[in-house]
Amino acid sequence: MPLTTSEVLLLAIGLLAAAAVVLLFAPGLIWLRQRILGGGSEAGDLHAESRAGSNHSASRALVPHSGQGPGRTAVLEGDEPELTPTADPTLQDRVIRIVSWAFLMAVALFAAGSGIWAAELPAIVVLVAATGLTLIVLQDVVPRTPIRELKGPLLAFLIIGFAGVLVALTGGLQSPFAFAFPLIVGAGALMVAPRLALALAILATAAYLAAGLYVDRAPDTRALVALAANLTGLYLLAYVGASVGREQRRARDAAIKLSTVDALTGLYNRTFFFAALEREIARSDRSGRAFCLVMLDLDDLKSVNDRLGHHAGDQVLRGVADVVRGGVRKIDVAARYGGDEFVALLPETDPTGGWVLAEKIRLTVSEQGMAAIEPPPTVSVGVVSYPADGRSADALLMSADRAMYASKRSGKNRVGRPPGGSAVVPIEPFEAEPGRGSGERAG
Repeated sequence: MPLTTSEVLLLAIGLLAAAAVVLLFAPGLIWLRQRILGGGSEAGDLHAESRAGSNHSASRALVPHSGQGPGRTAVLEGDEPELTPTADPTLQDRVIRIVSWAFLMAVALFAAGSGIWAAELPAIVVLVAATGLTLIVLQDVVPRTPIRELKGPLLAFLIIGFAGVLVALTGGLQSPFAFAFPLIVGAGALMVAPRLALALAILATAAYLAAGLYVDRAPDTRALVALAANLTGLYLLAYVGASVGREQRRARDAAIKLSTVDALTGLYNRTFFFAALEREIARSDRSGRAFCLVMLDLDDLKSVNDRLGHHAGDQVLRGVADVVRGGVRKIDVAARYGGDEFVALLPETDPTGGWVLAEKIRLTVSEQGMAAIEPPPTVSVGVVSYPADGRSADALLMSADRAMYASKRSGKNRVGRPPGGSAVVPIEPFEAEPGRGSGERAG
């Protein structure tokens, strides 16, 4: 039996809708699979390293990780990167709650007060009640479970499904509630990436067509005009929402970068680092796992500025920042602490591991040198650990500062511990073989 035009259209839209559903749910399903298998997160790698023992904790500091930008450095165990371009989840959740419940109450009032859909009123009431109950589950129960990453796609599917059933109950293509589809897509496009906005638009189109053609398999001209007008508005709002949302995320990303990243070196700034240190202390208190903090200071930078100018001094600062950035892991937090001082926060690292990393950075700075700058710049480094060298952020930073200045008093270009600090496994300074760079030593 040959298919009618309406059936062919429904089949095509159904296939597109299936693709849209996959696109909406794929990111959350991938994240959930990684969490279950334990192989897709930095936190999983971090736990694996900590279980491997202290010897591995020391040796892993020798493995270089180049190209670490601030936006790709995790601050806490299991956290997403800080500079991800997403909307404020608290504000987003509040807006969704207000709009969803306002729309549900408006539908119930219009349906009951107008008397237009008297026969369908019981079904509409059941639909509103079921949708409201599901909203409560998605907004208050799902976020507490491992499938919280699927909350967004599930909400989109629920709201579009509600609009589709409502349109089918109230007149199909010419339903006065058909405006809900463009509004849903436009609002969603403001909060998600453009590809997800397109998936949302396709899913809404499929729901609208399915609801309309379910009521009337052979729509008249008036119904087709209503269909065309609503779909035009839907895709225009999707485009506008995606464009505005993208620009908002870019502006927010730029503002976050300005407030958290040092403009000269590209490392995090002091404010960001202090907040990260406070959170790491709280995490360490919960888990019982210690961490290290490394502070380093350029030796005789003032003489470079006096002899060669501040441009040369800035070049030295950027060079040292590159060395620090290349020496830390993705889970570490490296920052310019101020002036010619740098710091690095090393989660899940014992004092021996912190010392190894500090020694590697010191050697790399002194050996790589810089063109037209003689003598080559060097750094004095201090290494401290939590909780042995301080029980608060201020105390730990003061201990690191004392350790660093102890290195300077001992002759500069060396790694030190705070006076009276806890002992570390003795490590002989690395000696470079002739013709070999620090990268080969690290291997």
